[in-house]
Amino acid sequence: MPTESESQRQHEWPARSFLGGLSDAVRTELLRLGTRCRYLPGETLIREGDHSNHVVLLRSGFVKVTARLDNGHEALLAIRVGGDIVGEMAAMDDGARRSATVTACGEIAASIVRETDLRLFLDSRPEAARAVNRIVVRRLRWANQRRIEFGGYPVKVRLARVLTALAVSYGHHVPRGIVIGVDLTQPELAALTGSAEVTIHKALAELRRDGLITTGYRRTTVLDLKRLRENARLEPPLP
Repeated sequence: MPTESESQRQHEWPARSFLGGLSDAVRTELLRLGTRCRYLPGETLIREGDHSNHVVLLRSGFVKVTARLDNGHEALLAIRVGGDIVGEMAAMDDGARRSATVTACGEIAASIVRETDLRLFLDSRPEAARAVNRIVVRRLRWANQRRIEFGGYPVKVRLARVLTALAVSYGHHVPRGIVIGVDLTQPELAALTGSAEVTIHKALAELRRDGLITTGYRRTTVLDLKRLRENARLEPPLP
């Protein structure tokens, strides 16, 4: 059974994350599967090109998902935080190589679940199967949206969209606003928005000057989500 501290952490997982979106009973049963492990900062959870097909359930911490480019550089594709699942594509696609590398940023608590165990669990728990499908669809939508935005919006708008998405999906409320709490460097924000680092530096400065965000060590705080959404040219959320 989960410890008291672990149960508390479950309630802190973002509602839109894989674990956060499950009912208590299904989530508790899922977390009994697999092998508990910890990763140190910089350790690799999943390596691009490997033939492994297990999945990793992130209990705490966050990871970066990267892929190699033809020019030898790395592209930052996404971030994943506690409550997320990583490696699900290879687990669902028999025989496929890993399409990206997943690296720990800070200390990670996780569970490694074999592909066969996951499939049996999903077959017997339709709620969990639907949750995996939702996660895959959201990630495909995110990737498609980024491709559209790269060519259609200026950098400040693209950055505002990325920060809005991170705040909504992974942020937690504090008296001043919403803390994203994910340590992303300016080069990594540039990769997420398809822009140059110098341009991201300028866009961040403009958002700070406009009173929309503050930035500090290992955290970004959204001060005014409504106005940030307006800068991102996003429709207001449904009531």
